[in-house]
Amino acid sequence: MSDTPKFEVIDRRKMKAEEEKGSGESAAQPAAPEKPAPISSEPAPGPRLVVNEPRHEAEAQERAATAEEQQLAEEMPAAPTAEESSQQKAAYDASAQRLEDLIRAQNPAVGPQPPVGFEHLVQQFYLSAMLQMGAGTQEGQRPRVDIMGARATIDLLGVLAEKTRGNLTEAEDRMLQSVLFELRMAFLELTSMVGAPGVPPAKS
Repeated sequence: MSDTPKFEVIDRRKMKAEEEKGSGESAAQPAAPEKPAPISSEPAPGPRLVVNEPRHEAEAQERAATAEEQQLAEEMPAAPTAEESSQQKAAYDASAQRLEDLIRAQNPAVGPQPPVGFEHLVQQFYLSAMLQMGAGTQEGQRPRVDIMGARATIDLLGVLAEKTRGNLTEAEDRMLQSVLFELRMAFLELTSMVGAPGVPPAKS
């Protein structure tokens, strides 16, 4: 036997090429898709924008006001016919004329009364509200104030302004708005004094 060792030559380049080929195939394979996160039925935390609630509240208030007006109309008696109204107005005018003639007969210096117009209605509301707020009190006397009555009178004048909007002349509308402004300012001044500390409430 020969004692000479045998050598086996291995081609390392071929092995390296096979390793690189195997690593390339594994890299080329697409990654498995991730599963989507489950959708929760609970609402997400944080503020929530609501758009329709104010409109729904306004519609509910409008329906309530309409229902109230309808109920009031049902409780009212039937309106008079046009003929009944005409006859009643003629009788009223004749009676008012007889009264005026009697007054003028007893007081010849008194002239004919002017016809009642829109300005007289506004003036009546104005005088009523000012008297309720203590105006016209004689000197030395304590004013008698009906603050809630004054508020109701001013609010009635506001209703009149709202219902007659667009049906008044420019002069009538200017007068009405000026009277409302003056009455509301007087009301604010009076309520500020009532709420001031150290001022005793007025006795009725």
